[in-house]
Amino acid sequence: MRAVSSDFAPPLKLIAPFFRAGVVFYLLSMTALLFFKPDFAYAQTDVAGWVHLFLLGFVMMVIFGAMAQLVPVVLETGHAVVDVYYVIFPLLLIGTVGMIVGFWMVPALLPYGGLLVLTAMIIFAVENVATLRKTTIRTLTVDTVKWSNGYLLLGILTGFAIALGLSGNLAIDVGLMLKAHVYAVVGGYVVLTIIGLSLILIPMFSLAHGFKETAIHRAFKLVIAGVGTVFAGALLKWEGMMYLGYVINMIGVLFYLWQIYLIAKLTVRKELDIWAKSMIFAFGTFILSILFGVVYFLSGKESVLHTAVWFLLTGFVAFMIIGHLYKIVPFLVWFERFAPLVGKEKVPMLHEMYPKEAASMMFWLSVVGVVLGGIGLLFVNSLLFQGGASFLFIGAVFLFTSVQKMLSYGK
Repeated sequence: MRAVSSDFAPPLKLIAPFFRAGVVFYLLSMTALLFFKPDFAYAQTDVAGWVHLFLLGFVMMVIFGAMAQLVPVVLETGHAVVDVYYVIFPLLLIGTVGMIVGFWMVPALLPYGGLLVLTAMIIFAVENVATLRKTTIRTLTVDTVKWSNGYLLLGILTGFAIALGLSGNLAIDVGLMLKAHVYAVVGGYVVLTIIGLSLILIPMFSLAHGFKETAIHRAFKLVIAGVGTVFAGALLKWEGMMYLGYVINMIGVLFYLWQIYLIAKLTVRKELDIWAKSMIFAFGTFILSILFGVVYFLSGKESVLHTAVWFLLTGFVAFMIIGHLYKIVPFLVWFERFAPLVGKEKVPMLHEMYPKEAASMMFWLSVVGVVLGGIGLLFVNSLLFQGGASFLFIGAVFLFTSVQKMLSYGK
């Protein structure tokens, strides 16, 4: 595990808005689930709206905030132009809202919202590249930042093309372009970012040391190749090429899971705090998602695909992010407000800075919600799915209040 330094971290006031907005979007996305039925098609604009509400509003917003803090820390150099994050935030916020309103109510707004999101992502990627050029450090995490930003740009460009296609301003095969878009964003950006940050954050928070990194390096290369193969296959309308990409990605993901297992075996920390519980559930649902994905390719049953995607998004991705929020936010607040007081007066410990009871309620309610929702989707049962959505909504309320308390701690 490589040691990291906080000397280059940007101020909390720059990062906090991303986290605040992210948990608000998470609450809104869980609220929206209350109005959905378990039988749907991904081509539906209301479903596309929810996916973008969750991925752009929650996932991307939180990842951008986390990356604003972690990239310079890992690279051991300051941001090239840190103030651009004050521009990125409103562009991403307004663009996301515009796209959601476009999907749900006013289709004509889609290109405009998409253009704002595209602008925010281009600025984000260019600033990251400029920051990368300032460092001589070469690690897997640095490489994932490079590749993930490249796929992010491909994803948002194809997404903008889809927006133009849906509004009637561009003649494209929306179905194939959608597959290229999803794989570039989810596989190319989100998964690669998780792989890169896992090598830093999971060993650091679990106190694991001395593990070999061979498996995660193989996972990194295979996921890059797999996503690129699927993306190219979709653009070339070559389905066989896309299936090859799926297989390559699957092998890469298995190597990643093996690396996490190796790290877990060496962990020193035995306490099952909110972070540890979230990681266990996240990887458990990731395995379930893979299994259901395999069953879908063998059976072709849509409900199985919906279940696989559900466990991937609301289980793995959501809990990976939520669990790390309970570690990252207290640290940022402590570093800004209490680090200068060390040696002068008593300062709180990090584990004292998050509301444990509210976090526990959030975790168990959300776990029940994910499980019930997954079963509801699998058996196309509205009662179970709506029950799961209700638990997730209440869990999201606890997450929202917890993050607000953590960010306000010590004010």
